[in-house]
Amino acid sequence: MERTNHTTGTEFVLLGLSQVRDVQLFLFTIFLLFYVFILPGNILIIFTVRNDPRLGSPMYLLPTNLAFMDICYCSVTPPKMLADFFSRHKVISYGGCIAQIFFLHFLGAAEIFLLMIMAYDRYVAICQPLRYTTLVNRRICWTLLGAAYAGGFTHSIVQIAIIIRLPFCGPNELDNFFCDVPQLIKLACTDTYLVELLMLSNSGMVTLMCFIFLLISYAILLVKVKTGSNPGKSKAVSTCITHIIIVFIMFTPAIYIYARPFRPFPLDKVVSVFLTVVFPLMNPMIYTLRNKEIKQAMWRWLKHLLLSFQAYL
Repeated sequence: MERTNHTTGTEFVLLGLSQVRDVQLFLFTIFLLFYVFILPGNILIIFTVRNDPRLGSPMYLLPTNLAFMDICYCSVTPPKMLADFFSRHKVISYGGCIAQIFFLHFLGAAEIFLLMIMAYDRYVAICQPLRYTTLVNRRICWTLLGAAYAGGFTHSIVQIAIIIRLPFCGPNELDNFFCDVPQLIKLACTDTYLVELLMLSNSGMVTLMCFIFLLISYAILLVKVKTGSNPGKSKAVSTCITHIIIVFIMFTPAIYIYARPFRPFPLDKVVSVFLTVVFPLMNPMIYTLRNKEIKQAMWRWLKHLLLSFQAYL
């Protein structure tokens, strides 16, 4: 990156995924097709669960909120990324940059806490099934969801409080397609060693500890299911495996980006695409494809819509 001496700080230049025009058009087509096919599927999950009384259990309330969070998360950076494919001068204002970081970390942290709530839900369902309706009712679920959003907000506001104190007076090129902490800190006109340590502990170490905690939790649950005599053993195993898959695809890129020193690596942009665009929209779809009840409810709702449309015609 070329470092100049001019004073800036009101805007940043995004270098994007590629500077080659043909590659940009190809990537635009791929990402647009991905959104056209996957985003409606996530919206369908939300409407299906909300409109089917047979899916009123907290077990289905949590994946619905996962779909909602992921839709919001994927609305933070990809729209500008798609627009920038047709722009020669890819810039973002300082305020827009801070807003991107805030909402990315707010929704990302809230989703991490949601995955921990889903692990708690499976623990109660498998280990204390007779107390499930008492320990995991809708009121408790909404309280836990509120706590997840509050935790995400707290995490994000700490990030922003640290970043806005940094002076930016020189180079303003971000080697990515969106604003994020690792690249932005490197542009600060001051020693950022302490800031990097704070960010590493606030994002990287917390993410890594939550990941390890969830893996241990689901390993214990799988052992409990395998050694028990629960008649719904196969369904419980399938649900746990689904959650483990979601945990892996959510945490792996986040740990790669935030749980290491903030130095550039060759795969940074590729991992960022999976973290901010691909994986979030895939999470609810993976859960749906492995859940028989939601799939059946989706088909019932689609048939109802089709019959209603035919009657209207």
